[in-house]
Amino acid sequence: MSSANLSVLVGKNFVCIKIAGRANFASSPDFKTLLSELAQKGFGHFIIDLSECVLMDSTFLGVLAGFGMKLNPKGAPAERGIELHGATARVSELLENLGAAHLFKRTSGPLQLPSNLETCNPESIHPSHEMIARTSLEAHQTLMAMNPENEARFKDVAQFLAEDLKNLEKSL
Repeated sequence: MSSANLSVLVGKNFVCIKIAGRANFASSPDFKTLLSELAQKGFGHFIIDLSECVLMDSTFLGVLAGFGMKLNPKGAPAERGIELHGATARVSELLENLGAAHLFKRTSGPLQLPSNLETCNPESIHPSHEMIARTSLEAHQTLMAMNPENEARFKDVAQFLAEDLKNLEKSL
């Protein structure tokens, strides 16, 4: 299955990550690694351009929500946070239904960015099956912890992923 293409524009006080294609479980480890590396470099304001994101699955959303909760555990001060720009109706509905919409500022219209941005295209970490399973499990655990209604939705998925991960770790 094809996954999202991630591209990054770095400004003085913010980062813009454009997600094109399918934001799914296969691209989630790369996305999680990218977010962690940028946060370690001191960035606290993230613009996620979703204008070309055709699909977002629960794993990718769980990674995004988990990062949003880490970045602003008590609510977002104006200078820190995640702005989701250009989310489709389908992605917006997913955010609402899974109880994650409150974590993000959402904007639409033309994306206005300064012209003096540095472009960097992150390389894939080429995640193993184990890394994908671990990321997926953590993402679904985040969604269940964030919204009690998600437990019924993802309990079986999380159980399957935990068993899959256990079997993968035994085979190593």
